[in-house]
Amino acid sequence: MSTAATPVYLSQSSQQCSLLQQFIERQSLEFAGDCQPSAEQARLIIMSPEFQLDQLSKAWAAISELSLSEIAIDKLADRAWQLPLSAALSAPQLAVLEALKPRLLALDIEINYLADGVAPFLSSSGALACFDMDSTLIQVEVIDELAKAAGVGEQVAAVTEAAMRGELDFRESFIQRMSTLKGLDEAVLADIAANIPLSPGMPELIRGLKDLGFKTAIFSGGFDYFAGQLQQRFGFDQIFANRLDIVDGKVTGQAKGDIVDAERKAQLLEQLANEYDLPMSSTIAVGDGANDLLMLAKAGMGVAYRAKPIVRDQAQFSISQLGLDAVLYLLGQKEG
Repeated sequence: MSTAATPVYLSQSSQQCSLLQQFIERQSLEFAGDCQPSAEQARLIIMSPEFQLDQLSKAWAAISELSLSEIAIDKLADRAWQLPLSAALSAPQLAVLEALKPRLLALDIEINYLADGVAPFLSSSGALACFDMDSTLIQVEVIDELAKAAGVGEQVAAVTEAAMRGELDFRESFIQRMSTLKGLDEAVLADIAANIPLSPGMPELIRGLKDLGFKTAIFSGGFDYFAGQLQQRFGFDQIFANRLDIVDGKVTGQAKGDIVDAERKAQLLEQLANEYDLPMSSTIAVGDGANDLLMLAKAGMGVAYRAKPIVRDQAQFSISQLGLDAVLYLLGQKEG
């Protein structure tokens, strides 16, 4: 079937989008009627910081390689559209999709596929979203900020980066980095906490998830002092993070209790799902580093957010260009 013969169904919001109208005219596509996606429907989500006509034309040529019998387009926002599918993608189509992802990313377009639609996350029984903290909910690695204050910033940052790329064992590297903080004044924590930059779209995402009935949690290989600050500000239901050992107002260079590593994060995800009586299919996990891979693989929707290549390549879903609130687009939520 030629591209020109492909019928295109548009939602009401899409029919009012001038860019889409220009695209349909340029591609000589056939408008076939209204699109009204159901929650159970398989779909593709495409996102870009700014859709442009020439970019869309190149993307269309790539997406056409999926040999879809028809196309439906539902505009979620200026930055995100969903393409509800008449049937789930076949194994050969999934292989084509994986090959398309880097080509589309080169066009500043990211594509994600939901085989079971968004229904598992929008049930009346609720859902669960769990987040890494450092470089996910916030834009920095807190241990690196503490290390800067201790005068060992470059040394620790290099180890952190290697650990997040999966080149070092997280637990061993964490103990090594912690030891460099010995003697740091406790007062530094408050100064750092007051200046930590949030990730773009983080407050909007947490507010949106709570409106949808989600429980939210932080699983951090960082520190509970900073996770607790986020909990107070944004209402996370639970937090799990490492606890700094402080004696006489000074950091001892050790952490109290079990270290929150990759295995612990995956265990906590399953633990909270059981606590809230939710199937794993109704869980979301979001992270950026190698120590997040296990929880991303276990979750119903594992999202690599502005992640290291090893994580982006292995995660089922990824957000590389937009802010954290783009998770709401993966759930089919419309802006405004």
